[in-house]
Amino acid sequence: MNFELTEEQKMILRTIREFSDAEVAPGALERDRNKQFPTEIFKKLSELGMMGLPFPEEYGGAGADTISFAIVVEELSRACGSTGITYSAHISLGGAPINMFGTKEQKEKFLTPICTGESLGAFGLTEPNAGSDAGGTKTTAVVDGNDFVINGNKCFITNASYAKHLALTAITGELEGNKEISAIIVPTNTKGFSVIDNYEKLGLHSSNTTELVLEDVRVPQENLLGERGKGFKQFLVTLDGGRIGIGAMAVGIAQAAFEKALEYAKERKQFGRSLSEFQVTQFKIADMAMKIELARNMVYKAAWLKDQGRPFTKEAAMCKLYASEICMEITNQAVQIHGGNGYMRDYHVERFMRDAKLLEIGEGTSEVQRMVISREVGCN
Repeated sequence: MNFELTEEQKMILRTIREFSDAEVAPGALERDRNKQFPTEIFKKLSELGMMGLPFPEEYGGAGADTISFAIVVEELSRACGSTGITYSAHISLGGAPINMFGTKEQKEKFLTPICTGESLGAFGLTEPNAGSDAGGTKTTAVVDGNDFVINGNKCFITNASYAKHLALTAITGELEGNKEISAIIVPTNTKGFSVIDNYEKLGLHSSNTTELVLEDVRVPQENLLGERGKGFKQFLVTLDGGRIGIGAMAVGIAQAAFEKALEYAKERKQFGRSLSEFQVTQFKIADMAMKIELARNMVYKAAWLKDQGRPFTKEAAMCKLYASEICMEITNQAVQIHGGNGYMRDYHVERFMRDAKLLEIGEGTSEVQRMVISREVGCN
């Protein structure tokens, strides 16, 4: 086994770390307070060629691998969780299904603007009655001539306010008594398509989370993504890749919390000694470092398997589950090490803890990950 990053991966790491420290981290606290979307940051990421990182060069991408994607998500999230989730969803949920299942014409039309940063990527799966049970989809797409007419609504959709188009799931008929769920690409400026941005969230305040309402939205049948009736399976494959992004995001936020806690423990004096001299603090710091290292290795393994074209469903679920849960634990401990100051916004760690909670819920809850893992290891 070789744990050394390639020269290209090292270059991407250096570039994105410098960018995150200089451009992303300084305004993170203020953006969180004001719920300000990081528009300028994504313009600069476009200029760096990061917006289409793992996609083919012929569509404006950089042709990089999944490990490089995980590195970028981790570093952005270390500086700002909201920026990290925006980027992760843009790539793994917005661009990936079009790249994997789209025709050449669809990629030229819809993937290219994602790669260039002209449009942010978004993904329409979750509905009010279809969360963990994504098969509970109620949105419908009825054939009318050469078009689909779509009605329904989606919730908790990342980036939709800044997306020019997105793929979404809809019922296109019945197959042997079961719902036939297909994926369809829908431009967001289509008549009858509304994006509503009014959620009040616990964390990730400067990311964009929206509701979608579709009322007689008409799109051509040529916008069908992949095979008709295979939309649900396509989106499960998409979620496997997305879970690597969530795992990387969790590692980044946990790393940020660790760094703040270590710095504070060295500086803060109590009973005549710095906190870092007390064994109870040392053990907490040691556990943080160990769990972050384990989580990062799990993320990289899942990403490596994906790049090798090997099955990675189990590993993606494992890395997402473990990384998100240790991220929640580490951010909680970082607040504890800071004591009363940890409860105050100026010290950042309370923001890390608020942001971390979403990672145990989004793209499959911890409970769903355990269901996936148990199935993959042969329970049923």
